[in-house]
Amino acid sequence: MLLSRKASAPLAAVSALALAFTASRVAAAQAPADSLGIFESQSDVGSVTPPGSATYDSATGVYTLRSAGANLWERVDAYHFVWKKVSGDISLTADITFAAAGPNSSPHRKALLMFRQTLDPDSVYADAALHGVGLTALQYRSSQGDTTQDIEFNIGAPQRLRLEKRGDTIMLFISMHGEPLHQSGASIKLHFDGSFYAGLGMCSHNSDAVEQASFSHVELQPLTPPATPAPMALYSTLKTIAINNDSRIASVILTGRGKMEAPNWSRDGKTLIFNRDGKLWTVPVTESDGSLADATPINIGDAGDCTGSHGLSPDGKWIAMTCTTPGHPGRRVYIVPAGGGSPRMITENPNSYFHSWSPDGKTILFTRPNHGGGNIYSISANGGPETALTTGTGLSDDPDFSADGHWIYFNSDRVGGMQIWRMRPDGSDPQQITFDNMRNWTAHPSPDGKSILILSYPSDVTGHPADKDVTLRILNIADGKIRDLVQITGGSGTDNVPNWAPDGAHFAFVSYQFLPAQDTGFTQ
Repeated sequence: MLLSRKASAPLAAVSALALAFTASRVAAAQAPADSLGIFESQSDVGSVTPPGSATYDSATGVYTLRSAGANLWERVDAYHFVWKKVSGDISLTADITFAAAGPNSSPHRKALLMFRQTLDPDSVYADAALHGVGLTALQYRSSQGDTTQDIEFNIGAPQRLRLEKRGDTIMLFISMHGEPLHQSGASIKLHFDGSFYAGLGMCSHNSDAVEQASFSHVELQPLTPPATPAPMALYSTLKTIAINNDSRIASVILTGRGKMEAPNWSRDGKTLIFNRDGKLWTVPVTESDGSLADATPINIGDAGDCTGSHGLSPDGKWIAMTCTTPGHPGRRVYIVPAGGGSPRMITENPNSYFHSWSPDGKTILFTRPNHGGGNIYSISANGGPETALTTGTGLSDDPDFSADGHWIYFNSDRVGGMQIWRMRPDGSDPQQITFDNMRNWTAHPSPDGKSILILSYPSDVTGHPADKDVTLRILNIADGKIRDLVQITGGSGTDNVPNWAPDGAHFAFVSYQFLPAQDTGFTQ
């Protein structure tokens, strides 16, 4: 489903690289400033043999970097870097061209636009990485010594790349064919303390080979707010991500202007269902050529005004959705065939929002808000009487069945701040699961029964708003420990409903960006 991962050095080799670097944080010769154009100096970061080099041709404005180096991945990097110390908000832009591949060239040799906290091989960093095979990625390490993460595109080599830092937001902009640079859908939250390094990098991805790339039309510019703020527009990006702590790879599936919400994975793992503009859509997880695919609307008859509360039945034959139909104002739960068709109303009462199917496909869980609170209900998938599983004046929301059907996980503020709970399918035996100072929502158990996905807000956030700094976290069911997976701008719409891939190793989500309205979105 996702793009194949680059090979990485064994942990023993990684440790050896780190030890080799201990004697000197900056290997390789320092070049005079006037020979490096807009940059101050150059360094090998990590273990690079033979030493790398960077040259600047003042007549053409082209920087040429040559370097070996095992990789920029996991917890230790090895590459050549030409850099300048900077601070504040900044952008780095360049056209990149690789030299012809040799017999030992790795398809994942990397040419880089980089912001880096220090020259240590395990430093915090973010980069725009163009691979020799044409893969483009926004790579980053959130804390010193942490595992590298990335957001990938397999769209062919862009003609021009820009890495941009505004506050703690790092964004990747691209131009495929010379059109104006535009958002790629790749953005992260990453903090740099004080000054940091900005520059160009080269890594052969093969410690026994030396590779070369040229960088032209290079621009390193401070970013200052315009005197008259530009009109801003919302952009949405639908992604998938792996939860393996040593390979947290995200892939962009779809991106563009407007609001997308709530991806739900098909049972064969090939497509995602999401909502946009009050309708439901489907999009392939990958295209055969690796390009970003177009979304296709699903035929839902006369239903409209649909929300992010929808999901496929366990057998993949039906879609439950929360919409309105003519003659029935107020959203209700409906069912349509997965291939499209006329909607069948399940809940008679309005303001009913679908959340989960039972594993046997016989029961549907939904919620109904009421005067700032809300409760959880169950109903037969064929309709009929509804059963209240929670009662009270607080909010209980986002119910989702465990894979074995023994528990319903949900979020509730019944004892104060929003936390994750679970209860039996009849509403009995409620148990609090999380106890930290985050505001925890949308608990989704994985299909393999090993993990719970949680969306967490900082403690000062009230409710379930959209477009906030949030963290997607993984709760290990075996030991109860929670780890952060990725920080994004999101919230409501990010993962409202069950969003795991069938393998239990990946899930889908939506993140958001606010960008100048004239940005036209992704163009191939």
